[in-house]
Amino acid sequence: MQIVRGKKIETLYDAAQIARRNEELAAQIAAGPTKDLLVIAVLKGSFIFAADLTRALHAAGLAPEVEFITLSSYGSGTVSQGVKVIKDIDSDVHGRDILLIDDILESGRTLTYAKELMYERGARNVTIAVLLDKREKRKTDLEADYVGFECPDHFVVGYGMDVAYAFRELPFVGVVTGDAEEAVPAKV
Repeated sequence: MQIVRGKKIETLYDAAQIARRNEELAAQIAAGPTKDLLVIAVLKGSFIFAADLTRALHAAGLAPEVEFITLSSYGSGTVSQGVKVIKDIDSDVHGRDILLIDDILESGRTLTYAKELMYERGARNVTIAVLLDKREKRKTDLEADYVGFECPDHFVVGYGMDVAYAFRELPFVGVVTGDAEEAVPAKV
């Protein structure tokens, strides 16, 4: 357990586990559809995973182009009614193999939208890589083609994922378990 910004954080997946898994995922991806490969990172939470996985793809012999898309669910309260594009890609996807990279696959709504959008724009093939898969949260039939880790139903932070913009810098994936107790000075 580590203490960061006054919070206790329990490690779920450490940096070494993540690095090994990125290499394994890259080898799997390299064996799949990679014609004129365009990697599209879904921002913001995926940025570290996407960078590390893209470098692992290079080490596996691929030379993909890289783009970024920002998507947002909208609706009232916690009920999503749809997905909208906040920042779109600049590249033409027509006839290309696309690899969408995201941090977590939960409900599946955002990645379903992104996958359908790429096919509507003429992509030849669209695959999905996620660092974490929370199957018990799924609201669609979508499954990722490449999964780093199955994730228990915890709110996770680190490795690009945040709570109110904090904890993205952590080199591991963890769970905030509570406030750190400050040491009370002993009275003399």
